[in-house]
Amino acid sequence: MNYYKILEVDKDASPEVIEKAYKALAKKYHPDLQESNMRQSAEEKLKLINEAYDVLSNPISRAKYDENLKENEFSKDDYNKLSEENRNLYNEINNLKHKNTSNDFNLQNVYHDNLNDNQYYQNQYEQQLEYENQIQQAKEKAYRDAYIQDLKNRGYKIKYKKTPKDYLKNFIALIITIIILFIIFQIPFIKNFFINMYNENVVIQYIINLFNNLFN
Repeated sequence: MNYYKILEVDKDASPEVIEKAYKALAKKYHPDLQESNMRQSAEEKLKLINEAYDVLSNPISRAKYDENLKENEFSKDDYNKLSEENRNLYNEINNLKHKNTSNDFNLQNVYHDNLNDNQYYQNQYEQQLEYENQIQQAKEKAYRDAYIQDLKNRGYKIKYKKTPKDYLKNFIALIITIIILFIIFQIPFIKNFFINMYNENVVIQYIINLFNNLFN
């Protein structure tokens, strides 16, 4: 995650430029100014904007971030450079094969060694992207949970839209409950208890008979 890209500024941007960019983006993505179907995405975008500004507006945290960014940004460039070198080496090998076939075996070994190095850097780069993605998801979840908790603390009622998966879980729970109650009802003393309660209570008899009439 690149805070400079989030604020849409250069890495060498002055504090004044960063502040102006932050104010413009904060106004642009303010949830109250969005359509109802865009508010959630705007809230998530605004959280990233606030996070980026908190880091880049502080000289100490910005210097530390720039140092970490510099260490992590070389991977993609290094991978592209190595790929280019590998392609050039492959072309040289093909040219030498026509000139001296006796050296073909050794040259192919050199090519494969470089190819293995290329694969190593590619794996490192992909692992870094996966790690950054996991960190980003964890941060977004933490911000979302904190935001929801803040709304609850201020008295807002949070309504969650149920998904088909939620309805399926409720249906399965209902079926399991019915099965458990059916099994329990087969125990003699429990069954006799409910039968006696039905025979001795007029209200229960009326309610059960009413349901029987409705479904029969």
